[in-house]
Amino acid sequence: MTGFRRLAALMMAAFALFTMITACATRQPSPVPVVPDDPASAFPAKVSLPGGQPVTLLQQPKRIVSLSPSATETLYALGAGDQVVAVDQASNFPANAPRTELSSFNADAAAVAGKDPDLVIAPDNATQLAEGLKTVDVPVLLTPSAASLDDAYQQIQVIGQATGHGNQAGALVQKMRTEIADIVAATPKPPQPMTYFHEVSPDLYTATSRSFVGNVYSLFGMVNIADSAPGPFPQLSQEHVVQANPNLIFAADTKCCGVNAPAIAARPGWQSIDAVRRNHVVELDDDLAGRWGPRVVELVRAISEAAGKAQQG
Repeated sequence: MTGFRRLAALMMAAFALFTMITACATRQPSPVPVVPDDPASAFPAKVSLPGGQPVTLLQQPKRIVSLSPSATETLYALGAGDQVVAVDQASNFPANAPRTELSSFNADAAAVAGKDPDLVIAPDNATQLAEGLKTVDVPVLLTPSAASLDDAYQQIQVIGQATGHGNQAGALVQKMRTEIADIVAATPKPPQPMTYFHEVSPDLYTATSRSFVGNVYSLFGMVNIADSAPGPFPQLSQEHVVQANPNLIFAADTKCCGVNAPAIAARPGWQSIDAVRRNHVVELDDDLAGRWGPRVVELVRAISEAAGKAQQG
């Protein structure tokens, strides 16, 4: 009887140990807690981005005008959407953003000031607008085009600080870093680096590795067929693309210009390209490919899926 009890006790102990190990293996990591921001203590604040003038904000802005689609997406992702009173005509995400006819390319100070903003976020080429708004004491945060993921993360952090959402910005950046790292790590690595062509427009303007989107592709070790051309956004010839024979073609002009895989396959001479022959022409969302806000994670996922399929045949 004693031997039976000892055997039963050993079996129960082993089962308990197995249960503990299984639980540890399957337990999901707890989300990082976000400490609520305290705007009262965060202001006055001085924020700046590389190459830009510092912007001083005496209190949390309650009426924000965004003239940058990337900034608009960031504001809403940070929980600052209820502070946004107007966005430019190109800011089409999220759908409930208050779109107007304003544009960073031609908006004048009077039109923007008419929205009664206490903060304007605009691209860094809107210097004339910023000078005009300076005369009526409206602070303007100019945001340069991001050239890398680190640039995008920095802009999210600064926009968070400028709007009273610094803690949310830190949590969002950490979440993006983790998700992107997980996606890249889970993507199968090919024996040889795959080559790709990223199409910005049907007249074969493209993006090299020196651009933001090129920096994203580099996470996967891909070789850009345009990197021998000067600048971040050169125009290639038909001959260059055909001779380079990329393994993958990414069309980032589907919404603007109606380009799709059949249209690319119908181009003279392109039927011989490896990406066309193997049906590895990827139709991207133009907005995801052209912005550096929080949705860049979706772009990374799209590239990962395309890379995985290309390796399967």
